Amino acid sequence: MTDFTTPQFDHPPRPMAQRVGAILWPSFFAAGVATMVFFAFVDPLALRDMTFPELPVSRELGYTLGFFAFWAATSASSLFTWLLLRPASRFNRALPPD
Repeated sequence: MTDFTTPQFDHPPRPMAQRVGAILWPSFFAAGVATMVFFAFVDPLALRDMTFPELPVSRELGYTLGFFAFWAATSASSLFTWLLLRPASRFNRALPPD
């Protein structure tokens, strides 16, 4: 029999700084690795010439933009993982019996 008077939580809610850190910190490392692997094979200037030749993008700016693009992608992945792993008990409240 389920007790409907007390809510059952898996654990208390985490502080916002801890939640944001759990998303951004691992994605920072993943973006760093992805940037190193990608730019080991692709020159930012050659990529610029193929995509946006009219923009004055230096090699350093290409590396920077690439890192932040990878960081955005890996942050989105970490965010979706965090959303899917939240305890269901916080959202699926049992209704009291009629």
